[in-house]
Amino acid sequence: MRTPTLVPTREHSSTVDRPLLVGMVTLGLVGVVSIYSATRNALANAGDNPHYYLERQGFFVLIGIGLMLVVSRLDYRRFEIATTAFYLASLASLAGVFVLGSSQLGATRWYVFGPIQIQPSEFAVLAIILAMATYCGRRPEGLTSFDVRRMVLMLLMPLGLIVIQPDLGTAIIMLLTAGTIMVIAGVPPRFMALMAVAGAVVTTAMLYLGVLHRYQILRLVSFLHQNSTNKNLQALIYDVANAKTAIGAGGLFGAGIFKGLQTNLGYVPEQRTDFIFTAIGEQFGLVGTVGTVLLLGFVAWRIYVVARDAKESMGRLLCVGIFVFFSFSCFQNIGMTMGIMPVTGIPLPLISYGGSSALVFYLCGGVVLAVSRRRSN
Repeated sequence: MRTPTLVPTREHSSTVDRPLLVGMVTLGLVGVVSIYSATRNALANAGDNPHYYLERQGFFVLIGIGLMLVVSRLDYRRFEIATTAFYLASLASLAGVFVLGSSQLGATRWYVFGPIQIQPSEFAVLAIILAMATYCGRRPEGLTSFDVRRMVLMLLMPLGLIVIQPDLGTAIIMLLTAGTIMVIAGVPPRFMALMAVAGAVVTTAMLYLGVLHRYQILRLVSFLHQNSTNKNLQALIYDVANAKTAIGAGGLFGAGIFKGLQTNLGYVPEQRTDFIFTAIGEQFGLVGTVGTVLLLGFVAWRIYVVARDAKESMGRLLCVGIFVFFSFSCFQNIGMTMGIMPVTGIPLPLISYGGSSALVFYLCGGVVLAVSRRRSN
């Protein structure tokens, strides 16, 4: 019997979801403009190339769109051919970062290749989505307790490596994404409850054993104590306060592109990455922020529609996992800039600066578009 290959196919029963495709491309363009507006003046004032971040992010967006289009042409049922290799490569890259990676701000998360940084933990989320969806897709008759244990082990290996980097934000998203896939796949509630209890026990043990450091815990709880006088919380509270000030300063229509005072003076930390939403709020006002949220919501809704209409279990689980990955990243990022969620360093999908993030979310978009070609009519 001839072995199937991972090639484009013309056997699809429907066309690609064009609204989703347009939404993904538009988000990338919004991100490029937002990053440029948040960095141009600061770079120019420092005597550097004012187009530096524009050029880099534009390059990754173009590469990402190209990858998305290529993946969208593939038969997603054949993704399982490459899933095991992708999952193992993800584990190897997560482990290798401790040997060959670069450390910044107390975390070891990146590989540095000249001017390019790659963050493997972001690709690991997509790897776990593919691994779990294909595993469950091979078992249409239902999951046994043995299957559940294998899936838990499948999750714990990359999750543990991400936690000790540390990258708690990505670890939380991976946990939520995998948990949702398991629920939709039909894992009995008693197993989910048992895993929740086990997770609480492990987290408590990590606190007492010092695996999770005090500063990590403070980052997770600081949003609950925004009026605290605790010196250890002041820096985090100060960052969020400046973020909220920048958003509020935009008013209804914003100060105008390149004219935000908080943005130009650099009061908001990591604005091109974690806090890019503040640059949109200050320069484009309520109109700009609402428009951005609506665009993100539209993309999430189209992913949900493709999941709902998927013909096979594997396709549905792939889209469900990507829906949670995308949606929670949006909620977490925007929430932390407004002080209603902890500061965890999660990027705003396709809008925050970052090559790894752009490539991962465009690959996710390609997977959903591939599923959309075979959805029920």
